[in-house]
Amino acid sequence: MSDGLATALAGGDRELLLGTIRDVPDYPKPGVTFKDITPLLADPRAFSLLTDALAAAVSRHGATAVAGLEARGFILAAPAAVRAGVGFVPVRKSGKLPGETVTEEYELEYGTAEIELHVDAVGPGDRVLVIDDVLATGGTADASVRLIRRTGAEVVGVSVLLELGFLGGRDRLTATLDGVPLEALITI
Repeated sequence: MSDGLATALAGGDRELLLGTIRDVPDYPKPGVTFKDITPLLADPRAFSLLTDALAAAVSRHGATAVAGLEARGFILAAPAAVRAGVGFVPVRKSGKLPGETVTEEYELEYGTAEIELHVDAVGPGDRVLVIDDVLATGGTADASVRLIRRTGAEVVGVSVLLELGFLGGRDRLTATLDGVPLEALITI
């Protein structure tokens, strides 16, 4: 386990970020507590701190591109890519990208879903850092890593704002990542 992202936070920065993440009980269904990052995004200090930490991860891993996972991963990955001086690549739900795409299916608790990437978004020689907001069960992150690798690009890491450790997403990703660092700013 790499903790480079978490060690990027100084002093009370972790508490600042955690304090701007709102719990929404029983959303999207009863028994689930949704982690809402919109208050963090509305706080310029917290959002800038998060962007700096993610941009530092881009540089630390030598990434040449950042892949953001739909939809909240877009909001975090795009400014990190800009701040680090690399390109942003959206990984979207199936049917959302125009042009030729490559698709990867993954399992949900209640069925399957697909994500896609433009076939020419990344390829051999590209070093991609995957960014998302929350790592829960790991299904989307797992599928995105497999999808990016199918283009011939190298995945150099997965970075998330918040890891819900009790859901086991890290364990699910271990085999897929095969030594590639998985970093979370905050783990609960």
